[in-house]
Amino acid sequence: MITKPKGCHDIYGIEAKKWNYVSRLIDEVCSRYNYNFIRTPIFESSEVYHRGVGETSDIVTKETYDFVDRGDRNMTLRPEGTAGVVRSYIENKMYGDATQPTKLYYNGTMYRYERPQSGRDRELTQFGVEVLGSDDPMIDAEVISLAVNIYKLVGLKQIKVNINSLGDKESRDNYRKALVEYFTPYINDMCDDCKNRLEKNPLRILDCKVDAGTEIMNNAPKILDYLNEESKERFEKVQKYLSLLDVDFCVNPSIVRGLDYYDHTVFEVEADIKDFGAQNVIGAGGRYNGLVKQLDGPDTPGMGFASGLGRLMLAIEKEGIELPIDDSVDCFVMYVSETEKDYATTLVQELRMNGFKVDTEYTGRGLKGQFKQADRLNSKFLLILNDEDLKDNLIQVKNNKTKQEEKVELDYLMYYLDEQLSQEDECDCGCGCDCGDDDCCCDGDCHCGDNCHCHDED
Repeated sequence: MITKPKGCHDIYGIEAKKWNYVSRLIDEVCSRYNYNFIRTPIFESSEVYHRGVGETSDIVTKETYDFVDRGDRNMTLRPEGTAGVVRSYIENKMYGDATQPTKLYYNGTMYRYERPQSGRDRELTQFGVEVLGSDDPMIDAEVISLAVNIYKLVGLKQIKVNINSLGDKESRDNYRKALVEYFTPYINDMCDDCKNRLEKNPLRILDCKVDAGTEIMNNAPKILDYLNEESKERFEKVQKYLSLLDVDFCVNPSIVRGLDYYDHTVFEVEADIKDFGAQNVIGAGGRYNGLVKQLDGPDTPGMGFASGLGRLMLAIEKEGIELPIDDSVDCFVMYVSETEKDYATTLVQELRMNGFKVDTEYTGRGLKGQFKQADRLNSKFLLILNDEDLKDNLIQVKNNKTKQEEKVELDYLMYYLDEQLSQEDECDCGCGCDCGDDDCCCDGDCHCGDNCHCHDED
């Protein structure tokens, strides 16, 4: 039997509906912040990632899927979103648009050749935002706020934001020298990756997972002690704006992030969830003021973040959050005879084109089997066709919850269903009333369930 590749997943059924729900929520939040969707190729010239992400990063040195195509070109499957977005920004001359800064978001598939584990796959879906064309610290705070609000809106409660500053080039150069001087006497006691990073990019040593928590690592110099006055002032403004946006945060000097293009603000968002694992970071990002120029574009500041959708879905599951998934159809059209089937074909199409979620019978079941299928699909209403009724321009409609039935004129069917479904949306208690009315038959005692807001004060 042919099976899926290691580190990949099939997402279908109710799980796919949950993914789609969260994706739509991401769309909505980004729209509120006036970020526009961008779709970039799943594979790009290897140069985009090797130059953009950085030759010393783990993604490039260990995890990229590189291949040579039939035109003898070096190509790479997309391992992260930022470099491709920046390439598109340059190639399409978005920097020339009058509406600066350019605010973009993406939600797509990435590929990394790493050891599969819970929440970390070789094929992953990642969403994120990029802001190009503004160096204002307020943008840094806005991006962090956007990420936090997505996590809160899906229902995560214990969100922790850790922020740090890597400073400008002068600050990082001074810090780099201090790290080399500090780590050199200890380097033989550290992992092979740290040994390779000492000269190439010593800041990456601080992101090591092998030596994390050791006395050597805990006593390493802190970047905040090497920030020049300009970088310190900038970082203080980021913190001020975060406070104004009511975003709780902690300054954590150990955060450096794993990609080479970051400068100034970097941040990670953690979810404090039982059994979620030690690696509880669900989103991260930072500022990358040199990346556009590094990829042959104009000198343009940038800021962004990324989050693994699969890891977010795992966090939702671990916290026991019930997403409001509508796993139902509005109507199920039932028939027996061939003429009824012909009419069903037309009716189903007409209902769908008018905005109703509709299904019908396709496997030759009898009426008994169709009733069972309608129940499996959680159909709110049954539309039962009958040749004699059709001659009289009628159709039998059954409320599958209350079991009430009535015959409705076909010309009036759309209006009838729209009215009945509107009542269903207002109240799921089965009384068919408007729960907010003073003369509500529920008498203030609604049994709609946890998701009902019939009696909210507003």
